[in-house]
Amino acid sequence: MNGGDEVVAAPAGPPQPLDWKFSQVFGERTAGEEVQEVDIISAIEFDKTGDHLATGDRGGRVVLFERTDTKDHGVPRRDLERIDYPISRHPEFRYKTEFQSHEPEFDYLKSLEIEEKINKIRWCQTANGALFLLSTNDKTIKFWKVQEKKVKKISDMNLDPSKAVGNGSIASSSNSCSPKPCVANGGSPDRSYNYLGNDFSFPPGGIASLRLPVVTSLETNLMARCRRVYAHAHDYHINSISNNSDGETFISADDLRINLWNLEISNQSFNIVDVKPANMEDLTEVITSAEFHPTHCNMLAYSSSKGSIRLIDLRQSALCDSHTKLFEEPEAPGSRSFFTEIIASISDIKFAKDGRYILSRDYMTLKLWDINMDSGPVATFQVHEYLRPRLCDLYENDSIFDKFECCLSGDGLRVATGSYSNLFRVFGCAPGSTEATTLEASKNPMRRQVQTPSRPSRSLSSITRVVRRGAEAPGVDANGNSFDFTTKLLHLAWHPTENSIACAAANSLYMYYA
Repeated sequence: MNGGDEVVAAPAGPPQPLDWKFSQVFGERTAGEEVQEVDIISAIEFDKTGDHLATGDRGGRVVLFERTDTKDHGVPRRDLERIDYPISRHPEFRYKTEFQSHEPEFDYLKSLEIEEKINKIRWCQTANGALFLLSTNDKTIKFWKVQEKKVKKISDMNLDPSKAVGNGSIASSSNSCSPKPCVANGGSPDRSYNYLGNDFSFPPGGIASLRLPVVTSLETNLMARCRRVYAHAHDYHINSISNNSDGETFISADDLRINLWNLEISNQSFNIVDVKPANMEDLTEVITSAEFHPTHCNMLAYSSSKGSIRLIDLRQSALCDSHTKLFEEPEAPGSRSFFTEIIASISDIKFAKDGRYILSRDYMTLKLWDINMDSGPVATFQVHEYLRPRLCDLYENDSIFDKFECCLSGDGLRVATGSYSNLFRVFGCAPGSTEATTLEASKNPMRRQVQTPSRPSRSLSSITRVVRRGAEAPGVDANGNSFDFTTKLLHLAWHPTENSIACAAANSLYMYYA
């Protein structure tokens, strides 16, 4: 600064597109191997630290993975400090344990079969080295504690191997033909055999053959224990569970209601949202997803099948029938068709880490919403616009009802979601970014990458920024090949602190880093 002149730094441009690389795969299928229905992954979730990853499958199992690349594997710190070259590490996980979370059940009152498929997994706060998580199927939520337990074994028994016989009894030279005289209650008139006498004393050197058994801990095993079961609170299928930032409560949502639970109390919940009309014929929309605000324990958002997101404040009333804010995009005039309402249904919502933005996924697009601006989304990303001419086919084979999940990076600069043919897409949402990457869930994620021109962002004002990107030429899919509706990538999760994505392709878990 000279003579009052201020040096103004040039504004930094948008971050460069990430170069994604394959990290590892669990449960990779061999060519021609048939996938078992029970092995298909149905839920993925990183914990807050990113050191643990949980997956749930249609067979009701929960599998846990732990990160290994952050550990030094016994290398002394002094030796690590001598290494003067950078170590190019990327997140590496290994299998930790698995347990059967849910079993198939049958509701005899409603003649309804309840499948064991895990719908959602959410990590809870750790305590005393133990991991805690919630898992749910369509009807029942369970609270699990996973902890290392030492396996205790009794060794050094008071047995003399030289005197042991086949049946485990002790052979003794006292087995003579002349029985010793006995009195009632097992006593003996011979004082030498009455060890319980008051005048008995241990010899100076002790009794050599008398040894106390010793309990030893030889190994540790991971044990998963169900601490609580939250049941009989939902008439309809549970689609979401979400932990509160207070660490004490969580919500569960089905098609028509959202319930608030305390982690410590399993026999009571409070109904905080109820959209069920008095006459079910008047039902026009259902709840599709719900999530707590990451830092404000009194706020939560839920989405609907009509494409709207409602923000509610638990401080307003016990039953939050009225919303604090409503986020929905007005329908463009003349664009309505038979499929408009179906593809507008939101399948997943996620809060950004700071709680300022909400990411939503409907069938065709990703939308980013600013919770301070309810006039419309600040950015819209076309996920697979080339499918629009084929909506009739997708309706015929029920693919149009597939529920794709979405996720945000920890820094809030990028968003990701899945598509068909085991593809997933990563978009940059920073101002001015044109990043729109298509990746395949395989060992070569860029194998089917094509360069598609992205529409430039249209800056409306300094407050409102609307971006529409990723729209490819109609009739051509993202990789120029025929489209496969049977292989769909529904579930994926972004590491909370690094650019690393875990995604599920049928029964395989793929991990990528950039």
